[in-house]
Amino acid sequence: MVAMREKCGIFATLSENSAKKAYYALLALQHRGQESAGISVWRHRIRTVSGPGLVQDVFKGPVLAKIKSNLAIAHVRYSTSGSLNETQPLETECCGMRIAVAHNGTLTNFRPLRERYEKLGVRFRHSVDSELLGISFLWHLHETGDEFEAMRAVFGEVKGAYSVALLFDGKILVARDPVGFRPLSYGTGDGHYFASEDSALRLFVNESENGEIRDVEPGEVFLLSENGVESKVLARESHHHCVFEYIYFARPDSVLDRTNVYSARVRMGVELARESPAEADVVIAVPDSGRAAALGFSRESGIPYAEGLIKNRYIGRTFITPGQFNRELKVKLKLSPVREVIAGKRVVLVDDSIVRGTTMKRIVAMLRKAGAREVHVRIASPPIRYPCYMGIDIPTRHELIAAFGGVEKVREAIGADSLAYLSVEGLKRAVGREDLCLACLTGEYPEWAFRF
Repeated sequence: MVAMREKCGIFATLSENSAKKAYYALLALQHRGQESAGISVWRHRIRTVSGPGLVQDVFKGPVLAKIKSNLAIAHVRYSTSGSLNETQPLETECCGMRIAVAHNGTLTNFRPLRERYEKLGVRFRHSVDSELLGISFLWHLHETGDEFEAMRAVFGEVKGAYSVALLFDGKILVARDPVGFRPLSYGTGDGHYFASEDSALRLFVNESENGEIRDVEPGEVFLLSENGVESKVLARESHHHCVFEYIYFARPDSVLDRTNVYSARVRMGVELARESPAEADVVIAVPDSGRAAALGFSRESGIPYAEGLIKNRYIGRTFITPGQFNRELKVKLKLSPVREVIAGKRVVLVDDSIVRGTTMKRIVAMLRKAGAREVHVRIASPPIRYPCYMGIDIPTRHELIAAFGGVEKVREAIGADSLAYLSVEGLKRAVGREDLCLACLTGEYPEWAFRF
């Protein structure tokens, strides 16, 4: 049960009933952000409906019917920068033009670049870094008069992680940064569709009926209008896809850069069982984050898998608010042990990661209270030791339980009989690719993101 969040999910489309399709796509991307949701369409001008809360709470009643269009961009947000009330898509202006921005990621040179534009006379309207993408694009579009050349200039000056959709002047521009930190997929069928994860595209694209879904390449840019769609790859750096998309953030049924997320997570459990076996009677998962890895661990070890913890799916974010209950009661409300599975057993408890360690400590105590003889914790990722600057809300380093001590220190802190993490090499084998950003695990940050 990880205590991290990832910044946002985006969607864009050129198709009939675009606003309604955007609504359903946001429902499919809701796991990527629950703080706010929004849709912008082009209907002679930009029209945006957005607000705090879940998708179904923001778009009530006849709202969607009032924003009919063939061009739409959309966004679900979990903030890693800016004010909590700054919903997206956000609108801004520069050089006499207006634009709406839907962005997934974080810009590492946001502050110096913003200061540079302010000195040039640009007035920013928001505190969130996403606005800079719209400002930079409009500034260079005013200079060049060409959307692709403008985006080429954006790639040259804006560093960090950004999959972005821009709505302006009856057009949509969709781009993925030259390193490809954040995922982005493209689908065609009865229209053109883009989403942070391809699982959202399958609502509209039937691949068995001549539809097609593929990854947007790093540095690739699409321009959509009523005249059609054009794409170009404008820049390309060494690919550094965020490894935590595979470990935790993405939906299990998504395929990211040709790698199936569910299969990768099962393989993480297989690799973990090979590297760090345990003598035990049952394998259980922390739901839902550890389930696929737990199945892989069970398959490889031969130890039976069972549902030993049941998650209460009806306790939402509005029910559990900060300060309303203490942390221990929150865990009890969200998770309940199945005593018949646990009592008298040596238990292998599998999860995807440990951040602060407070939740895992309480889960281990819960299992012991339910009668577990032993609790062996197995984590399907390496220890998280460093903060992320590319769009994951990882705490500062002093809050990370694994940052300044070894595995034994963490084991003592969470009260487990044994603890083991998946190795970096085991993680790479499980995902099946080398071009991963592992900075939060290794402290080796991609050079491109900080080459100001």
